[in-house]
Amino acid sequence: MIGQLRSVLVLTCLAAAPLWAQLGHPAKGAWSGYWGPGESEQRRVLLLLEWIDNEITGVINPGRNAARIERAELDESTWTLTIEADMPVEDGGIARYVATGKIENLGSWTSRRYSGTYTHGDETGTFLVTLN
Repeated sequence: MIGQLRSVLVLTCLAAAPLWAQLGHPAKGAWSGYWGPGESEQRRVLLLLEWIDNEITGVINPGRNAARIERAELDESTWTLTIEADMPVEDGGIARYVATGKIENLGSWTSRRYSGTYTHGDETGTFLVTLN
């Protein structure tokens, strides 16, 4: 009897484990993908987003050329997220980066995506990142 109860308890915990892994804000996590002004000019991008004190914070392209997200605004009625940062440009300067897009597939841990349009200085284009 105790062995059966223990087995049921273990199976219940294993079944619930995926639910525990999905706790947290839908924007939180590591997102990777591409952004660029056209199909032939796509660049790799990595977003590390956190949910701290009811605020989205994070970094774009962590490493040598990292840009701290200075402002993030989420419209939860449409799941539209706008992030802003000062990012390096190829000539060595800095330009304002503003990306606005929708977070989709909120219920999925494996196919959640954030896509939309951006401006980076004078450049405009599209981006698509998926939750890793």
